[in-house]
Amino acid sequence: MECCRAATFLSAPSSHLNLGFQGFPSPPVSRRLNNRILYQRDVILHSKRFIQPNDRVRPLYYRNYCSPASRGSIFAESGRQSWDIGRFLKTVYFFSGPPSPAKFFEFLLEKLSSSGSSEPVMAKEKHDVVLVTGATGGVGRRVVDILYKKSLPVRVLVRNEEKARTILGPDIDLIVGDVTKKDTLAPEYFKGVKKVINAVSVIVGPKEGDTPDRAKYSQGIKFFEPEIKGDSPEMVEYIGMQNLINAVKESVGYQNGKLLFGFQGNSPGKFVWGALDDVVMGGVSESTFQIDPCGGEKGGPTGIFKGIVSTANNGGFTSIRTKNFSVPEDLSAYDGIEIRVKGDGHRYKLIVRTSAEWDTVGYTASFDTVKGQWQTICLPFSSLRPVFRARTVSDAPPFNPSAVVSLQLMYSKFEYDGKLSPTFEEGAFALPVSCIRAYIKDPITPRFVHVSSAGVTRPDRPGLDLSKQPPAVRLNKELGYILTFKLKGEDVIRDSGIPYTIVRPCALTEEPAGADLIFDQGDNITGKISREEVARICVTALESPHACNKTFEVKSTVPFSEPFVVNPNTPPPEKDYDVYFKALEEGITGKEALERSPMPV
Repeated sequence: MECCRAATFLSAPSSHLNLGFQGFPSPPVSRRLNNRILYQRDVILHSKRFIQPNDRVRPLYYRNYCSPASRGSIFAESGRQSWDIGRFLKTVYFFSGPPSPAKFFEFLLEKLSSSGSSEPVMAKEKHDVVLVTGATGGVGRRVVDILYKKSLPVRVLVRNEEKARTILGPDIDLIVGDVTKKDTLAPEYFKGVKKVINAVSVIVGPKEGDTPDRAKYSQGIKFFEPEIKGDSPEMVEYIGMQNLINAVKESVGYQNGKLLFGFQGNSPGKFVWGALDDVVMGGVSESTFQIDPCGGEKGGPTGIFKGIVSTANNGGFTSIRTKNFSVPEDLSAYDGIEIRVKGDGHRYKLIVRTSAEWDTVGYTASFDTVKGQWQTICLPFSSLRPVFRARTVSDAPPFNPSAVVSLQLMYSKFEYDGKLSPTFEEGAFALPVSCIRAYIKDPITPRFVHVSSAGVTRPDRPGLDLSKQPPAVRLNKELGYILTFKLKGEDVIRDSGIPYTIVRPCALTEEPAGADLIFDQGDNITGKISREEVARICVTALESPHACNKTFEVKSTVPFSEPFVVNPNTPPPEKDYDVYFKALEEGITGKEALERSPMPV
């Protein structure tokens, strides 16, 4: 009996058939079975989803398709090709699993009471947030203040909520966590975070400090022996950096993009693809997705979307679609999807879905290919249009890149809103696809700005006169190898694949910003610099492509012996930090000097 019900799907013109819940075509209206001929009753639902009032309904003649001799096909009247119900059911089962009658009728009632798609409205949440870590420290609190004055969305990660609200105000967007304890860095904390300024640092203080009236300083004691307060440099600067990078990397993104499909070794990735052709509409087109072990651009493996497309039975499309991802892909760090294909001269579609429901809006973009050429196709998220059954949905919610649940590639005679594809041809086609990835558009700016320290490469530098170096260099071992672990933390950033800037300030002061500056690379300079100046440099670096993937030291031109003051009536002009960033080079860290003679300081 179930086979007979399936056969009645063809009693309506196939152009009006559509997929409903769990992959089934939308339910037909009442029909009667008489002498092996199925007729449409006179009562017809006047819904655009089902049979239209003026559709001419013709009898459907069939064989005993419930018997093994039918081979899963349904035979229609003259002029129409047989419909492969077996392939239809296989498609349904592949994407949706065993059908649930209860859910089917629940879906039917919902559809009959609503004329639009069931795309959920997403709750509005913050996007493009700048996360500041170490936000209650001298540099961090100034970074927060500058970001607020620029009206940029800010979130802070702190260990002590009460202290943070006292320093930063009661309305601060705040999360409580500790970089040294990865279980405190919950994934939901970083939703919407697109950039990070990290000012976390190990705490160093004097073993025995001065008196409140600075009597010891007045007696000539200028240096107080330091010690580590709290967690060790290894925990804060190295392990803490690993934990922080792991917590934010999916949110801030990778410079080379996020691979969605492609070959890492011999594996094609975690997604499972299946054919979704016009058999679901009564058509006879057929496609598949295969792995060619030697068909890639450089002789390696590649995927191939191939098949035969036919317009018989009012069909005319083939596609491959992934099963819904077990966990939605968060692509909010990226700007679009990039596909590497070997063209065949046809136009294809990419469909991105943000709902796990079967029959719902797909955010779609068409792309043309050049026959015989490998091409990189970049499809910005801004180019995706909401489409429901080849019709643009003008009131659909905006595309939400943080909740991608499936991808689909389609070859179709249909474009959008009644238009036809200009390059469509019936017959065989093949589209090799080597990779699909989310990408960051050019120019790429830093997504992770880190405040490190000048001197991190010097403790192990051969031939260096330590007596001329700052205390942290001289006492690196006594201070738990503070600079050694700062350097290891820097390397975690550089190796992460995240676009970064690493700022290495010389000795930090409470002086105002505004003094002339020296930017240098190679880790050779000593001096001082204002915390306010460092904060301004960090915020500016976030927006500068010239600061991307660069490590540098910075100091003021004012010597230690001279305090820097600013006349409020004639404040110094604002600096164009891009002038400094442009003069810097990528790849210079100062580690180069560990294997050669030291440069003069």
